[in-house]
Amino acid sequence: MTTLPYGDVDSSLRSLAGKAEGFGRLSIGGLDGPIYTVTTLADDGPGSLREGCRKKEPQWIVFEISGTINLSSYLAVSSFKTIDGRGQRIKLTGKGLRMKDCQHVIVCNLEFEGGRGHDVDGIQIKPNSRHIWIDRCSLKDYEDGLIDITRQSTDITVSRCLFQNHDKTMLIGADPTHVGDRCIRVTIHHCFFDSTKQRHPRVRFGKVHLYNNYTRNWSVYAVCASVESQVYSQCNIYEAGKKKKTFEYYTEKAGDKEEAMCGIIKSDGDMFLNGCQAPLLSGFSEEHSNFHPSVHYPTWSLEPASDSLRDVLQICTGWQSIPRPADHGAECST
Repeated sequence: MTTLPYGDVDSSLRSLAGKAEGFGRLSIGGLDGPIYTVTTLADDGPGSLREGCRKKEPQWIVFEISGTINLSSYLAVSSFKTIDGRGQRIKLTGKGLRMKDCQHVIVCNLEFEGGRGHDVDGIQIKPNSRHIWIDRCSLKDYEDGLIDITRQSTDITVSRCLFQNHDKTMLIGADPTHVGDRCIRVTIHHCFFDSTKQRHPRVRFGKVHLYNNYTRNWSVYAVCASVESQVYSQCNIYEAGKKKKTFEYYTEKAGDKEEAMCGIIKSDGDMFLNGCQAPLLSGFSEEHSNFHPSVHYPTWSLEPASDSLRDVLQICTGWQSIPRPADHGAECST
């Protein structure tokens, strides 16, 4: 029987803190702060989401209302914040979230749709941000990426998210001259990439653990490993549409190297459907061995790729109609 991980994180409001699997597992978000209640869909001002996100002290942000927040500019999220959409249905549009030089952020149960403008991403994580967890979010139709993780941002988990109606879905490492991005470490698990075109993800330099995701009907490739990247693809489901190439390898020259090289993808227990073609280790010398996630964290919720897992991921990813758990005795503020 297929069950998604995190069965206990909805038992109380702050049970999310520190419960991520993978590289983002240390994120506590706004665990040590008061509750901040969003009471308006306005872009700014008292009771707005922007007002809560800019506060310097820790905040656990919840919503009293449902609806669409039209962002006129990137919404900057400061350190030690949880943006918790459980209990309501909040959609962000216009622009997206930006995590810049921050740490310990949890974003849960939001929708992102219709971001417009040059280089506008749904969630932009750069530079020097760490301990980030993005969970149960639905993302589609942004001008640039849905989630971008670049410029030495690391220790990040993306889980149970739904990606739709988009081209360049997820970028990890933006440029071969950004050699500091060798520190990047990202876990992506139990996500559903539904007919998005490419970048599930595209990786430069970083270490990425993909497990129990479902990616279908891409139109360029599913996963791309570029300059020095190391991708461990474990028990994922890849279902091709017209385009059959699952793994792509782009050769680039790191800014501090003379020789151009691509990345490496290790496939372990993956399911390939509808004629997927999955060349492995293409163009990567044997002296560069792929990482194994067990070196970095001891456990993760893993099951074999199967039809039942595929069925569950189509239902249980992205925004969910779930109640907001109680947080007895917590201080409230707006």
